[in-house]
Amino acid sequence: MTTTEATAASAVLDDGFHVFDTTLRDGAQREGINLTVADKLTIARHLDDFGVGFIEGGWPGANPRDTEFFARARGEIDFKHAQLVAFGATRRAGGSAAEDPQVRALLESGAPVITLVAKSHDRHVELALRTTLDENLAMVRDTVSYLREQGRRVFVDCEHFFDGYRANAAYAKAVVRAAHEAGADVVILCDTNGGMLPAQVSAVVATVLADTGARLGIHAQDDTGCAVANTLAAVDAGATHVQCTANGYGERVGNANLFPVVAALEIKYGRTVLPEGALADMTRISHAIAEVVNLTPSTHQPYVGVSAFAHKAGLHASAIKVDPDLYQHIDPERVGNTMRMLVSDMAGRASIELKGKELGVDLGGDRALVSRVVERVKERELAGYTFEAADASFELLLRAEVEGRARKYFRTESWRAIVEDRPDGTHANEATVKLWAKGERIVATAEGNGPVNALDRALRVALERFYPQLAKFELIDYKVRILEGKHGTDSTTRVLIATTDGHREWSTVGVGTNVIAASWQALEDAFTYGLLHAGVEPAE
Repeated sequence: MTTTEATAASAVLDDGFHVFDTTLRDGAQREGINLTVADKLTIARHLDDFGVGFIEGGWPGANPRDTEFFARARGEIDFKHAQLVAFGATRRAGGSAAEDPQVRALLESGAPVITLVAKSHDRHVELALRTTLDENLAMVRDTVSYLREQGRRVFVDCEHFFDGYRANAAYAKAVVRAAHEAGADVVILCDTNGGMLPAQVSAVVATVLADTGARLGIHAQDDTGCAVANTLAAVDAGATHVQCTANGYGERVGNANLFPVVAALEIKYGRTVLPEGALADMTRISHAIAEVVNLTPSTHQPYVGVSAFAHKAGLHASAIKVDPDLYQHIDPERVGNTMRMLVSDMAGRASIELKGKELGVDLGGDRALVSRVVERVKERELAGYTFEAADASFELLLRAEVEGRARKYFRTESWRAIVEDRPDGTHANEATVKLWAKGERIVATAEGNGPVNALDRALRVALERFYPQLAKFELIDYKVRILEGKHGTDSTTRVLIATTDGHREWSTVGVGTNVIAASWQALEDAFTYGLLHAGVEPAE
């Protein structure tokens, strides 16, 4: 993509305020993230779909994978909103930007925008760069002006700016002036160590803005848990460029999280920073990127977490039944999320009524029925069940109370699971189930890589002839928790199973003093719920 094409593509966004994403560079430094070029291309497409203005793709020339990414991105991605940004450093001390191989690699990346990292802390200049303060200023001026002459837009990241400002404010501001006067469009003040607090950030940004006249941006790390707050404090003080990462990924504890920053700007500040309608896709984008980096999405992440609009207390439910805004700061649909009612021993009548509505089960305003369900839930939770993490099991319980009998696709006569310890140190797992389905008695045996897997397979062997829909069911998660008891090995065990049919996922729960028996309960519920939502009529 040419510079002209990239500029035209992003013209829908107001250049007066920048949302700059650095997931592909800074976010990729998080422990546990290792992105392939294909991963980076996929994430770049998601970010462009979301509508960020700038996507920092990495450091071409310093990293072969990043060099390949820029080469492929130019030909494989038709950016609709974002401009691609290459990251690199100012020229080396004692040289010239025009002859610096790293600067040349930035130009060869073809990126229309280049971000340069520059030292703004005097001790870092002298100890890390091993050069003089004056030479560092010359490195900034020379590199920025040269890249500008080559037709590139330039942003400058002032690394360790806030720590440098505390140590030597005059020099930190001199670096900002040098970048600004050489032609940098934005100078970004970086809280590289993540130690700042919002009031401190606001005061420094306001002073630097007044003293230098440069357009300022903010790059905040989250080491104090204040990266989002620090970013918004900088905006309050006059910054018009925010650097963030998807889901807050980044080195150590991470960076300012793109999604709460953007949501705050759009919803709380009333500032348009995304294309029209993009905010409603935020939850999907967040979860899609989490899948690419192979990290489970944070359930409690603001705005986009599955628990962000989940309500458990009966008092909350009663108020929400009257008006959802009484316990929600925004309508979750604005960010593509949904309200959820959690059913637990804290549930009251309103919680059950709202949850029934959410699940599509009509309680018909029957107060006696609702009271009966509330008591049933509390009894089961006292025994160790948890329904807030097992919606499918709760729906089966609710339907059984509403319809007067439990849904049954099969009846269990008996089951057994055998684990054989062999002399060579390996184990064999075999399960046998005896069932009745559609008037027929079935005995089935299967092996698995564990007793629960063997039971799962035996159940399928027994039932797939009657219910071919089971072939699509897949157990995708299995959790065991030992609940409080007098003795460790005979305490109550709770099992949670997550299942998918390739389109939807559901969770079921089982409880017992025997972990295999608890697992069997959860498996029975998983199969029953799946068949119910596949439209299969119960056998009995």
